[in-house]
Amino acid sequence: MQITSAMKMVSAAKLKRAQDAIVQMRPYAQKLEEILVNVSATLDSSEGVYSRKPEKLEKVLLVAISSNRGLCGAFNANIMKKVLAYKAQTQAEVHVFGIGKKAAEVLSKRDPDLKQVGERNAIFDNLTYEEAAQVAEEFMRLFREGAYDRIELVYNRFKNAAVQHVQVEQYLPIREVENEDKAKAGGDYIYEQAKAEILDDLIPKSLKTQLFKALLDSNASEHGARMTAMHQATDNANDLKKSLSLEYNQARQAAITNEILEIVSGAEALNG
Repeated sequence: MQITSAMKMVSAAKLKRAQDAIVQMRPYAQKLEEILVNVSATLDSSEGVYSRKPEKLEKVLLVAISSNRGLCGAFNANIMKKVLAYKAQTQAEVHVFGIGKKAAEVLSKRDPDLKQVGERNAIFDNLTYEEAAQVAEEFMRLFREGAYDRIELVYNRFKNAAVQHVQVEQYLPIREVENEDKAKAGGDYIYEQAKAEILDDLIPKSLKTQLFKALLDSNASEHGARMTAMHQATDNANDLKKSLSLEYNQARQAAITNEILEIVSGAEALNG
């Protein structure tokens, strides 16, 4: 009970910092993605290497963002379920890139045939934009070279300490604006240089930011899930302690009663 209580307090302290980070990051990331999608909608798919749409979806890369440590409830199990469900419902060949040790450990046991093409476990030891940007560049390179037709992020989106939602978010190619919104897209922007030149700089930055946001979401979700799990474990341990204390007291009282009876019986025997 002391161990789980200490782990709960540690996770609560880490959660505050992680929650502040994702809450501050979300508005910027969402606005940047909105601008990117709107501007990209005015270009032909052939103009952008990151907007390439294959005629047939043949190979998909799932980026499974998990944790390096356990004891966080269903946090990692939900990611694995989503990955396996995605594989079961698509006809494309699915590969997995794991961020966090638990993704590789669990998937190798649950589905040994699922190909894992890489991992980046140390990123949560020092989660910074620069570290996320390096991983994002690797994904962009794989997509540019045609290694995959689609790249999806699978991660826990933070809502609060007790609630996290598993997201499957299209990373590449850049998602399209809905048909009814295409006419409006791009109309509110004035370009001071060629639109294509702006996109050449904006798209990589947006993709790096999108991955960084997903990592921050997952990091906050992990601490929230662990805090909740350790809170429940502490409560369970406390209930078990009360139950064992009651059993111990009953056994002690029974032993005392037996000793008293033996003493009384011995005294009566001597008097007789």
